[in-house]
Amino acid sequence: MVMLIWLIGISGAGKTTLGLRLKEYYRKKERFAYMIDGDEVRAVFDEDLGFSRADRTANIKRIILAAYVLDRCGIDAIVCNISPFQELRDLARIKIAGYTEIYLKKTLAESINKDVKGVYAANKGKTDLIGLDIQFDEPQAPDLIIEVEQESVEQSLEKIIRFIEDKERNAKNSIC
Repeated sequence: MVMLIWLIGISGAGKTTLGLRLKEYYRKKERFAYMIDGDEVRAVFDEDLGFSRADRTANIKRIILAAYVLDRCGIDAIVCNISPFQELRDLARIKIAGYTEIYLKKTLAESINKDVKGVYAANKGKTDLIGLDIQFDEPQAPDLIIEVEQESVEQSLEKIIRFIEDKERNAKNSIC
């Protein structure tokens, strides 16, 4: 069963941290999983897009295409991207057979307070920020919600791994 784990949440929710841990989980199981990070996609295209709603939409569509290709090729993938717009998450769910949405839920106040990557401090008033200038659409039907403020990275990772293993086990049982 090919899985495309799409980690969504505001800046500072832990998408890249958990994505890297999931990639390691797959490696230990001797399964290859490709990780797509929204920041890396921007870098590949020489930062040709800004952070307006239109530019963010274009970047997410690039990510959807990459994820679609990996899914069609039978490659497990982990996407780490804010993905603030419900209509694009819906598009990804329709187009990508293995799409699994995991919402890393964190309050904007906590993200601004901790500002792990310095995103809010460095960009406030200079560019559109999700949660401040552009709304983050609360997910309507995520496959899993992780309350990242209430648990450690290890606890969050364990919940995601349990979810993945249960989903794979259920898929095998439905085939038999």
